[in-house]
Amino acid sequence: MTYEERLIQIAERNADVVVMTAENRAAIRNLPGKLGSRFIDVGIAEQTLVGAAAGLALRGRVPIVHALATFLTMRAFEFIRTDVGIAQLPVKLVGAIAGFLSEANGPTHQAVEDLALMRGIPGMNVCCPADEPEMLDALTTMASDRAPWYMRYNARQSAFEHRAPFVPGIAEIVTEGADVALLTYGCLTRECYEATGRLADAGIGVRLVNMRTLKPIDEAAILKSARETTLVVTVEDHFAIGGLATIVAEVAAANEVAIRLHSIALPGRWFTPSLFADVLECEGFSPEHLARRIAAAFARHDSRGHVHA
Repeated sequence: MTYEERLIQIAERNADVVVMTAENRAAIRNLPGKLGSRFIDVGIAEQTLVGAAAGLALRGRVPIVHALATFLTMRAFEFIRTDVGIAQLPVKLVGAIAGFLSEANGPTHQAVEDLALMRGIPGMNVCCPADEPEMLDALTTMASDRAPWYMRYNARQSAFEHRAPFVPGIAEIVTEGADVALLTYGCLTRECYEATGRLADAGIGVRLVNMRTLKPIDEAAILKSARETTLVVTVEDHFAIGGLATIVAEVAAANEVAIRLHSIALPGRWFTPSLFADVLECEGFSPEHLARRIAAAFARHDSRGHVHA
């Protein structure tokens, strides 16, 4: 089933669902003919999009809103914060080409601070599915929830076989290992899974954790990883500030748990525009690069977690 097919299914079950877009129709191009007046395209006007969605939500509708992630979360930020966040309206925001998925687009189109912005809004939930199957499950859950949500759109093929159902705030433990806990989310989950296999071949046991939602966050999974492994590594296509690494540090500090944390993220700059595979290679996020970077970080720690000079 495709994203578009799941949206139709959800709309058929709930007459209050309205699909909206700011001229971002790539994944929903067939919906106008299916939904009629319940499909609304406001054109390239993200602020109008969010304001209209809030108005519809006040009147009992459930708007599922689509736009490019960078313009949705930044151009319309005040509208999201004020119209949706303060009122706690059930608007579902879906950001396209977020993170490395923007590929050949330059910095103006690269949403690599979107998660920090959205999780900073009280009551706003944040979802980063690992692949299309997980995204479809997340969409179904979001549509039936009365809270506001932001989700990074991710239609990549299955990263691996998911064994646990999608539940907000509950991470998926993909592999077990006592050396490194590898925490990640979104479109890099597949690369982390492949890196985990390479690390296992090198004798490094990895607990791979697919976080799924960054808000609510699975604090128990983070704390368990901190306590039971030598090193916690976070991997994300986002700035290091405000993303998963920041969340992990916040959770550890709030619970007074010592943690050895190594962040693999964008170091305060936008990434080099290129096709997805080339971005991974250029920025050091391919499975091979990730395995080497994680192995090097792990080598600096002994079995007691002491850092070597």
